[in-house]
Amino acid sequence: MYKLRSIVYLDQGSLLKVFVYGTLKPGELNYQRYCSSNVLQAHPAIALGQLFNLPAGYPAMVLGTGWVHGFVLSFGDPKVLRELDDYEDYQVGRSPHQNLYERQVIATFTPTGQPLGSAWAYLMPPDKIHHLGGTLLPEGHWS
Repeated sequence: MYKLRSIVYLDQGSLLKVFVYGTLKPGELNYQRYCSSNVLQAHPAIALGQLFNLPAGYPAMVLGTGWVHGFVLSFGDPKVLRELDDYEDYQVGRSPHQNLYERQVIATFTPTGQPLGSAWAYLMPPDKIHHLGGTLLPEGHWS
């Protein structure tokens, strides 16, 4: 793992990996706009956590013991992360209560539980989910 302008590359070959579980998944509303032209690989994936549906029409994830289903998207261009940060209302260095999501490195797995490696993920603090009226999706799927 190495840093370049506050972006961390998480695997060999300088591919930037992002775990997506909501509107950025292939086939969902914002995949075409933010991801499709830059994705080099898209792998179905799971990550440990809990998933919540927000009344605004998108999900939020917290770390936990259940499984959240999504995709690991691999990108070759680091500018994608800055664009995703803007979309997810996350700014490096801004206090967590000012960001909508926090970007963190998490472990990801294939749907059968084999390790896929680390990836960035956008997580929301539980108190913010509660404040926004989120409801638990116990199966860990959102669409």
